[in-house]
Amino acid sequence: MNRICSLHDAVADLVGDGDTIAMEGFTHLIPHAAGHEIIRQGRRNLHLVRMTPDMIYDQLIGAGCATKLTFSWGGNPGVGSLQRFRDAVENQWPHPIEIEEHSHAGMATRYAAGAANLPFGILRGYVGTGLSEHTSTIAQIECPFTGESLTAVPALRPDVAIIHAQRADREGNVQMWGLTGVQKEAVLAAKRSIVTVEEIVDHIEPVPYAVVLPWWTVSAVCEVPDGAHPSFAMGYSVRDNAFYKAWDAVSKDRGSFTAWIEQHVLGTTNHEEFRRSVGLEVPANV
Repeated sequence: MNRICSLHDAVADLVGDGDTIAMEGFTHLIPHAAGHEIIRQGRRNLHLVRMTPDMIYDQLIGAGCATKLTFSWGGNPGVGSLQRFRDAVENQWPHPIEIEEHSHAGMATRYAAGAANLPFGILRGYVGTGLSEHTSTIAQIECPFTGESLTAVPALRPDVAIIHAQRADREGNVQMWGLTGVQKEAVLAAKRSIVTVEEIVDHIEPVPYAVVLPWWTVSAVCEVPDGAHPSFAMGYSVRDNAFYKAWDAVSKDRGSFTAWIEQHVLGTTNHEEFRRSVGLEVPANV
């Protein structure tokens, strides 16, 4: 596969059923378009990993793509619950989902350990929480030098990391700036990676405080303008706050959620297969 390719081809070649997928971006540069392509291609039994699973993971869960979620905060920012995530946990719709909960610091430490090819990471964290009673991937260890009690968490090494960035050049070097999270660490920790970008340019101009991922760290680069919407890409788009507010009403009801996916993600194809996959009746006119 060419390093620069269509998003359809990147997902078809690099994302498989049963994969562990990390789609990162902290409020900014969230790869929504890539998530929609995964839904369109009908991937199943995915283990989703993300520090803040917001609407894109709500959509993937509701569309029946995921059977496990590893995360550190689950909600619709500024609005409330993720209704499809909640329905999967409480009512097993469209099927049961296993959850593994961490803190933001714990997730960042796990990505950093994976990027460094270490078996685990160490932090001072989880103090005063009950997470260690419910999450088997949190362990207390003693520092061999000081005797201090510390927390160990296993490295995250996703099968595929997917991120959005502002731009890339024609060799596949990727540049992002603004509010960044753990995108760099996720890509370096993963076996394969897909980066959607606002544009592909002949030459990357330096930007203050930018992060550059060299071509050899990235499996595929896909030009997808506005590929982060309703999140934003600094210098290219703004956050669609109205969409975030509207999502709560859309996602509360299984029928309205399904209709939204069919209209805005699937378009005119795969409606019958999609409805059967999530256990809904297929209307005669579908």
